[in-house]
Amino acid sequence: MANELSVAVLGPGGVGGLLAALLSRTGHRVICLSGEKTAETLRTDGIRVRSARFGDFTARVEADTELRERVDACLVTVKHTALDAALARVPAPVLSDGLVVPFLNGVEHPAALRARYRSDRVAPAVIRVESTRVTPGVVEHGSPFAEIDLTGTDVPRPRLDALADAFAAAGPATRVLEDETAALWAKMSFLAPFALLTTRYGLPLGDVRTRHRDELTALVEETAAISRACGGPADPAQALARYDSFPPSTKSSMQRDAEAGRPLELDAIGGALLRAAERHGIPAPVAARVVEEVHPFA
Repeated sequence: MANELSVAVLGPGGVGGLLAALLSRTGHRVICLSGEKTAETLRTDGIRVRSARFGDFTARVEADTELRERVDACLVTVKHTALDAALARVPAPVLSDGLVVPFLNGVEHPAALRARYRSDRVAPAVIRVESTRVTPGVVEHGSPFAEIDLTGTDVPRPRLDALADAFAAAGPATRVLEDETAALWAKMSFLAPFALLTTRYGLPLGDVRTRHRDELTALVEETAAISRACGGPADPAQALARYDSFPPSTKSSMQRDAEAGRPLELDAIGGALLRAAERHGIPAPVAARVVEEVHPFA
């Protein structure tokens, strides 16, 4: 990769739109991939970002409904529920040896992407940020932070480093991690109890951690045991401390999707958690019950 990259962004929503705008602002070529209506808006108006951390600005981007040329990297920032349909916009022969960089919840998507694209070019990423697409082309970045962990078991390290450097120069604090499994399970261990219980009860995190503390603790402990069996981190006390540090009004993205009547990433989060538990023989009765109780909302 040269210092100036060409980057496609599949799904320019809250996360994808923010990254597209930041990368464009620092001089990289950015091509957003979406439906025709959104693509036309982005071609005409660019992406407007409102952010206390990065400032308020408008970035020009290219936009299309399908990838038509090789790029250095394609950031996959759609929800898991839209993944299969969205990937039709990124034909493997066109992408060639470009990196596929999924910013997706869950732990099962890297295998699916490696089956579709070059396995040594799939570089899973984890992002910690609160960023929302208000309307097509308008993004509100609400958190005082944006942090990226970039991994990729078989990806040549120079490719990862070049992309990490581009992210870091654009704004988000970025690091390359050697252990892909640990990186993905670190997020899963935090996300699954938070997403499942806030959605199950339709309550923000502050109410869940007080009114349903025992259930939260039990689910965190089950998730930690599953993570440990899969080769990931396991620290229930640290997870609970992180939940306690968040503002009481915090909602999960799954809860917001349920409130808006959108499809839920229940299978990618809860389903994947239960499948991992079954593979490793880890009892997960609380997780199984909560997933079943959330299912009617999905």
